Amino acid sequence: MADNKATMGSMLEQIQGFDLSDIEFDKIGSWPLIGKVAFCALIVLGLALFSYFFLIDGERASLDRLESQEQQLKRDFENKAFRVANLSEYKAQMVEMENSFGSLLKQLPKDTEVPGLIDDISATALNAGLNLKKIDPSDMVSSEFYKELPINIEVSGGYHEMGAFVSGVASLPRIVTLHDFSISKGDRQEQLSMKILAKTYQYDAESKGR
Repeated sequence: MADNKATMGSMLEQIQGFDLSDIEFDKIGSWPLIGKVAFCALIVLGLALFSYFFLIDGERASLDRLESQEQQLKRDFENKAFRVANLSEYKAQMVEMENSFGSLLKQLPKDTEVPGLIDDISATALNAGLNLKKIDPSDMVSSEFYKELPINIEVSGGYHEMGAFVSGVASLPRIVTLHDFSISKGDRQEQLSMKILAKTYQYDAESKGR
């Protein structure tokens, strides 16, 4: 017990007498015990900080990246597993879509059917009680998957007759869309004049090979 007290007293005396200005690194062996202990503690602390910031911290960042990749791979696997489990349903949907696409193609007029379509639009206007002043097909316009045929139409008559004409064109068996209509007063006081752009479409089979 007395020896321990003597040792502690000696260390306290060394601490009290230790002066940083007296440190000489080329004479470490002559340093007091407390200086050697403090120097070793600083070295251990420096090595610990170096290991953390340059080794452990870098490995932690790498671990975080790997965990993120693992979560993404799990999501990808779940999505693929879901697709495989529903593959038969997807095939059935593809067949249904192909059938629907074929039905739509049948509603697109061929080159030889365009004159008949123009006759149908003309008949619709006359049946609605309108005076057909102009029906003028423009040049065919090619798009990515289809060809578009604009048809400029001008009719005159009553407001309700024009509504019946638009409804009749929309119910034609061939796909016809109406755009850019304008209505103005006609030659007679109770008569209106309407200009409208009709468009019909043709499937462009050549676009599949582009």
